[in-house]
Amino acid sequence: MTTVTTGSTPTSFGVWISGLWLIVSLELRQRVRGTAWYVLLGIFVLLVALVTTLLWAATGASLVGGGGVFSLIVFFVLLLGTLVSPALSGNAINGDREAGTLATTQVTLISTGQLVLGKFVAAWITSLAFLAASVPFLIFAVSAGEVSAATIGTSIVVLAIELGVIAAIGVGLSGVVTRPLFSIVVTYLLVAALSLGTLIAFGLLGAATKATTTSTFTPVLSSDFDPETGEQSNVVCGPAETTTYETPRFDYYWWILAANPYVVVADASPGVFDEYGSPSDSFAWIAVSVRQAQTPPDLATEYNACEEASSGYSSYSGEYPGMQGPGPTQQEIYDSALPSWFVGLAIHLALAVGALFWAWRRTLTPARRLAAGSRIA
Repeated sequence: MTTVTTGSTPTSFGVWISGLWLIVSLELRQRVRGTAWYVLLGIFVLLVALVTTLLWAATGASLVGGGGVFSLIVFFVLLLGTLVSPALSGNAINGDREAGTLATTQVTLISTGQLVLGKFVAAWITSLAFLAASVPFLIFAVSAGEVSAATIGTSIVVLAIELGVIAAIGVGLSGVVTRPLFSIVVTYLLVAALSLGTLIAFGLLGAATKATTTSTFTPVLSSDFDPETGEQSNVVCGPAETTTYETPRFDYYWWILAANPYVVVADASPGVFDEYGSPSDSFAWIAVSVRQAQTPPDLATEYNACEEASSGYSSYSGEYPGMQGPGPTQQEIYDSALPSWFVGLAIHLALAVGALFWAWRRTLTPARRLAAGSRIA
């Protein structure tokens, strides 16, 4: 009998992919076999439809465009994904172990890598089903206009990746933690740490880290004002007054916000601004806020009102020589700061890969040591 080989392993890649897809298909069939999955998907669609209707009415999208509605729907899908995905993926491996079916699979030709990755791909596809269910509502928001193709494509791709990260963390923890309920809870806690914990850590650390700011002010004690020319004369200056106070240093911890999944989606999407440089959707608002946190505070400020009064100013225009003009617009802040989304995405991908690798190590057979109470078959 002749064996056709590719390299050193007979049809290795094709066999490996076939085994991987076998695990994926079995997982997907198991998930959609009952009615609970369809009920859950139906509730999801109803919630998205309700939120879309309320956002459409509240933001006046028919008049100002659907950019705001589109961004908020994407965030809502991400929110629901973080609530549903851990429950669907957090018991993928230890659930089979508890049911006594994991060992049956491990004695077949399916490798541990195929088993772990197959369950991850199935969990990711399940999460993407919720994203697919929201597509009609996203199209409805896009139909109002003011949503660029770059924003649509980037936000949906990054959202899909974030859902995959959550699925990978859930599957990974299900291979590391023995009890299904505990692994699901740990997955929820980790997702909460990324979503809410980053905001809390950023606020507390920034407020706790302070720097001394010095402010110097030179006042005008008296002067003669000419209403026709708008100039002052016989200006009498007062002594310079210096005050010091503590300023929070949030700029040290902007990278913590970069690990927030909502920030990753918002900052990765191209910023959209109006003619005044103000954000036009939620993506841009969040991105500007995070990028503005990178700017260190001015620790030494000085305002010499006496010098400006002596130099003269126009009372009609309100322009003072020597005074700085209006600050930068939000669009200028956005353009001048460093994008942070790739930092957060790198952190998330590292967590996902690390969780899957850890699950692979813990599920690898033959096992040298098992946790107390672990079921073999």
